[in-house]
Amino acid sequence: MKFAIYTLGCKVNQYETQALEQLLRQRGHSCVPFHEEADAYIINTCTVTAVSDKKSRQAIRAARKRAPGALVAVCGCYPQTHKAEVEEIGVDLIAGTGERAGFVTLLERAWRERQAIVAVDNAFQRQTFESLPAGGLEGRTRAMLKVEDGCVNFCSFCIIPYARGNVRSLPLQGAVSEATRLAGAGYRELVLTGIEISSWGQDLEGSLSLIDLVEGICRAAPHLRVRLGSLEPRTITPEFCRRAAQLPNLCPHFHLSLQSGSDGVLKRMNRNYDCRRYERSVQLLREFFFEPAITTDLIVGFPGETEEEFQETLLFLRKCAFSSMHIFPYSRRPDTPAARMPGQVGRTAKQERAARAAQAARELEREYLCRQTGQTLDVLFEEERDGLWRGHTARYTQVAVRSNQNLHNVLCPVRITGAEHGMLLGKPAVEHPLASGEGT
Repeated sequence: MKFAIYTLGCKVNQYETQALEQLLRQRGHSCVPFHEEADAYIINTCTVTAVSDKKSRQAIRAARKRAPGALVAVCGCYPQTHKAEVEEIGVDLIAGTGERAGFVTLLERAWRERQAIVAVDNAFQRQTFESLPAGGLEGRTRAMLKVEDGCVNFCSFCIIPYARGNVRSLPLQGAVSEATRLAGAGYRELVLTGIEISSWGQDLEGSLSLIDLVEGICRAAPHLRVRLGSLEPRTITPEFCRRAAQLPNLCPHFHLSLQSGSDGVLKRMNRNYDCRRYERSVQLLREFFFEPAITTDLIVGFPGETEEEFQETLLFLRKCAFSSMHIFPYSRRPDTPAARMPGQVGRTAKQERAARAAQAARELEREYLCRQTGQTLDVLFEEERDGLWRGHTARYTQVAVRSNQNLHNVLCPVRITGAEHGMLLGKPAVEHPLASGEGT
């Protein structure tokens, strides 16, 4: 069977798509690009916003139109929370966010029997973490490892807890084994991902927390750069920072979800921190790490957000001096408390606030990049484009250099000479002896 996969949404979805591809290949099936002719089209959906739902429906219909006789299978968060809507479109296999190995079996059955299958479970009844094959596509320098699933924070704007269920963690020894395997396979960097990795360990015996996981992985694979996914601000404590700062291969890049710099808005969002606690997390990171990259997400135009509250947010952004930000105008997600709140902000106001926040983000990013000019930084190179080799520092700033060597998957020092267009420019500090046609 020739299959094609289209993925929407977060890094967890990307990870699970890679796992699906590996599982299907192991069973003798072949993968083709989504725009080509295939026997089965798989759409791994997202439902974080109403726009995500729309994009998922568009992808499903596009697959059906491209190949009317092919099998169309849908999985992910959208059918998990809106099964009836997907059924109305008319597809051959509907599954949710449950077992991926089971999805592969169902896909083969639907292909063999040519009968529609609907298999969506209750996410809150899941008790165990499904271990999936980690890694990346061929030629990747960076691998992802999903270490956690589920969320019980219930932010007022978010439907994901209903799509993913309770917190379930990959056991420590399993995570360590996977990290060791990936290091042996030639990957140079590992990204720990999950729906809410700050909750890792809550369901395991022994009072384990995220820092125990990070220590175990970093020490088991000392030559592997380890990068953390998005963190809940309350994860950052003196104890966490003290132990994390002793791990030389942990990337000093911390993505702390903010969403708003106004306490009033944070309360309406049902976030479990206020600005004072968030700022303390930022201060701790800068106390224990040299110039850490602190990045964040921001939602503007949340229901009831006044101009005064937005101004509070702008001031808070500058106080935290983020190195990079993702900015989103609030998107009304049906079936969430926020969608029913009074004071819905108009589209024009949301777009105007997003533009102002983006301008502040660009200024802060430029300041952060300029502070790195003149430094020598280790860069993990990934690809050559437009005559430049591009890679990332441990702080996840992009660097571009000119080199006649093949730098793919090479980690080497670069002297930073400037910054433009959101990236650093530099020159290799030395001709790297390991650069070759196959990388390292």
